[in-house]
Amino acid sequence: MTTRIRRYVETDTGHRVPNHKSKCRHFHGHRYRFEAEIEGDIVETSGVSEEGMLMDFSDVSQILTVHIHDVVDHAFVVYEGDEEARVVLSGLSSDHRTVIVPFIPTAENLAKWAFEQVQPHIQTAYGNRLRLVAMHVRETPKSWASWYE
Repeated sequence: MTTRIRRYVETDTGHRVPNHKSKCRHFHGHRYRFEAEIEGDIVETSGVSEEGMLMDFSDVSQILTVHIHDVVDHAFVVYEGDEEARVVLSGLSSDHRTVIVPFIPTAENLAKWAFEQVQPHIQTAYGNRLRLVAMHVRETPKSWASWYE
């Protein structure tokens, strides 16, 4: 029997989908929610801090903060092939946060990217076989995308 937990971090991040058929081709931003879903066995080792847990929620938060939030919060994520956007962004001050990625920054692709950033940091403790099952990305209150292992 396994248990699953979820923890999320939110970011304010800009992007555009350069070849989109409607307004998403324009520069805009979202209040993204990156939510990690972790599966494993509950720690049964007596006396340890994680007893009764899969993983401490604060440890999950730390991973999400370092590897997702601190990378894309108040940044503009741009596809490396979007020359027009890259030219515009290159004209901004040197402290502007531009994150260049090898994919069009849709919610679906950001979910996969986030999974790849977080997965190496989900470590099994006390033999409880932890694994990152999915990353869920909310782009708007009505729109989610998920990437499953």
